[in-house]
Amino acid sequence: MGAVVVEPGSATLVLGPEQVLDRASMHMANALLGNPDSAAGLEVLLGGLKLRFVTGSAVAVTGAEGMVRLNGNELPFNKAVRVAPGAVLEFGPALFGLRYYVGVQGGIAAQEEPLRAGAALTFGRPHGHRFPEVAHPARRALDPERPVVARVSRGPQARDYDAGTWLRLTSEPWILSPDSDRVGARLAGRPLDVAAASEDAGGEAPQPQPLVSGSVLLPASGLPVIALAAHPDTAESPVIAVVRDEDLDLIGQARPGQMVHLLG
Repeated sequence: MGAVVVEPGSATLVLGPEQVLDRASMHMANALLGNPDSAAGLEVLLGGLKLRFVTGSAVAVTGAEGMVRLNGNELPFNKAVRVAPGAVLEFGPALFGLRYYVGVQGGIAAQEEPLRAGAALTFGRPHGHRFPEVAHPARRALDPERPVVARVSRGPQARDYDAGTWLRLTSEPWILSPDSDRVGARLAGRPLDVAAASEDAGGEAPQPQPLVSGSVLLPASGLPVIALAAHPDTAESPVIAVVRDEDLDLIGQARPGQMVHLLG
């Protein structure tokens, strides 16, 4: 055993790097610890997580920013820190961004569901006594008071819509809906006109479209949905745009109610 969950917070998941919503932050946590990029870590929504370490290890916290304490002392972000047996790691509310990422030296064994109080975490074997040198990028945590700007390219069904629809998608502000989840970021605002595309389709039933993370779906409501890491393989709604891969992590750190600009 590596640690025991004392309090799980609103939602804490053990995820591989391909499953997290902010891949760059998880990659950085693993790099700081010398873990392989495939190592699983914790995605902590908004904070509230409290861990008690049974065995010694090392941790790195990236992504969102708030007050994180190790044995009551503030833990630095974006840095590998050694943790002694019996130590307690606590996450206060995220003040910037939405999701903390926690890497542990050796990685964390997979869990099938969100963590619950009393759950045991198992870590991989610690290695070495020195951490690798990692170039620290600028702080990534998003200011919830500032708009999120994500660049998009045209999707496979963009040709079915007129220039005015594309212009509105990429110039009018959107608001991240509280109905968003790990499947998709739902955008609220003035609905786009989908009637013209429906007429061009000749009344045919929608065909399932293959999805990749970042696909911008345009359902019948006219309110775009951005496919995130837990998206299904296909969807019947057309894919009008695709968020650039390097900007997708920003969507994963945006808060409900935060303004989102899609630039095309």
